[in-house]
Amino acid sequence: MTTRDIEIPLGKRTRKYRFFEMLPAFLSYGAIIILIILSLVNPTLAAIYLLLIIITTLVKAIGIAYHTTVGRNRLEKAQRTDWRDRLLQLEDPGASLKKLRQHSHSGSFENEQHRANLEDIIADSGNAYPMPSQIYNAVIVAIYNESYEVLRPTIESLVDTTYDKDHLIVVLAYEERGGIETEATVRRIKKEFGSHFRALHLVKHPDHMPNEVRGKGGNITYSGFFLKNWLQKVSIPYSNVIVTTLDCDNRPHKTYFDYVAYEYIVHPDRKHLSFQPISLFLNNIWDVPAPMRVVATGNSFWNIISSVRPHVLRNFASHSQPMDALVEMNFWSTRTIVEDGHQYWRSYFHFDGRYSVVPIFVPIYQDAVLSSTYWRTLKAQFIQLRRWAYGASDVPYVATRIFTKDAHVSFAPSFARFVRLLDGHVTLACIAVLIAVGGWIPLFVSVEASQSIAAQQLPEIVSRIQQFALIGLLITIFFAFKLLPPRPERYKRHRNIWMLAQWLLMPFTAIIYSSASAFTSQTALLLGRYFDKFDVTEKATVANSSSQKDN
Repeated sequence: MTTRDIEIPLGKRTRKYRFFEMLPAFLSYGAIIILIILSLVNPTLAAIYLLLIIITTLVKAIGIAYHTTVGRNRLEKAQRTDWRDRLLQLEDPGASLKKLRQHSHSGSFENEQHRANLEDIIADSGNAYPMPSQIYNAVIVAIYNESYEVLRPTIESLVDTTYDKDHLIVVLAYEERGGIETEATVRRIKKEFGSHFRALHLVKHPDHMPNEVRGKGGNITYSGFFLKNWLQKVSIPYSNVIVTTLDCDNRPHKTYFDYVAYEYIVHPDRKHLSFQPISLFLNNIWDVPAPMRVVATGNSFWNIISSVRPHVLRNFASHSQPMDALVEMNFWSTRTIVEDGHQYWRSYFHFDGRYSVVPIFVPIYQDAVLSSTYWRTLKAQFIQLRRWAYGASDVPYVATRIFTKDAHVSFAPSFARFVRLLDGHVTLACIAVLIAVGGWIPLFVSVEASQSIAAQQLPEIVSRIQQFALIGLLITIFFAFKLLPPRPERYKRHRNIWMLAQWLLMPFTAIIYSSASAFTSQTALLLGRYFDKFDVTEKATVANSSSQKDN
């Protein structure tokens, strides 16, 4: 494969690149402006326009409710599966298959799929399937200035994994700008936990590296190069190593690394894959303010939904990828603050479109946003969502690589991916606003609206549709309670009532957080005011003895 430039441009962009940078904002603002213009010109057309948008959104909501149910079921089944046992059976697939046939003749779809995997490995002797005993999992934990109390549970979750710790390599990737306290924290962690793994390395990312934005990408890439050199020294082939990136508050499910190693082995085209767990923002869900609980739960469910839609599944937050692929690509981008989502496109174009994401149906538990005060928490949540919404910066990156004579990817599937990417960011920005207030716009801006039956009935029609959509919300609430970790003893039982009442805030969080953060990011791209600093989400902890206001 020919090596080509897969980097985000620095400095001045071309006119073509700038056009596509501005496109998400044009479409998001334009969707609202069109409604206002139609209201002034012809209120009936405005009503039809809005109803088409709302009906389309309702159809999507029905699909979301269905995929939520399917995703939740797969999550439960995967967590009950003994992935350690399945992985070990790949060591001798012939003997394992013979034993399975002796003890059982039928079973669930998952068991039949496991049998099929064993049969494929036996039959496909032309492919070199690695054995579990040859595979290593390397974990890069990104750290800025988080406390020992935040980091320790993450390392403990690695110790508690069912995976063979002699094949688990941990790299604590910490920032020089984190200061002496961060240095002391990682050294304390190494002293306490260093003996539990094949290796535990401390890698300090220097400040002010050239051609880097201040973000996670530069940090984990620096550690990636360290890991590359270390693997060479100890003679471990890159193709036998799976690399997982974690934030310092991430706690993988105990079977995660066995599960990933299993999927890595049974896929022949493993180099061109990444593996995406389900991020659930539940670590501290009982402690955070009500608006943050709604946002965190909504994000968790979106990750569950994405896991059962392979055509839209992308890298997000923590994910795993083969070391040989990462070495070939020079790891992650150091030029964007959204290196996780961008890694999908970076890999897609590097491998000429031969790249996909395999869902891993077990969770990596993460913290919901919690800062030292209520108002700082509200602000931190907006900043986090604004950073995620800056994924709109991938629109020009993708567009300029498929709308060109020198494209190295098939146009039709790439164009479909581009449309989904653009639609996702535009929908995130404008749909909540259109649904919430769009029905009243014709009545407020047009004197002719009083003569249009469609315009007069529009608010009531929208209200009826919103009531129907509550079915999907009820499904979400039901599964949200099933996902909740046990209530901490520091909270009384009436806290459960607030966990239900919080959903009344959903319309407000959708507009104030999701929509506003998307518009902010897209406006920055429109004006060429690029985000060149990763705003780290502050991570506070709540001691068992502390008291929290029920809200």
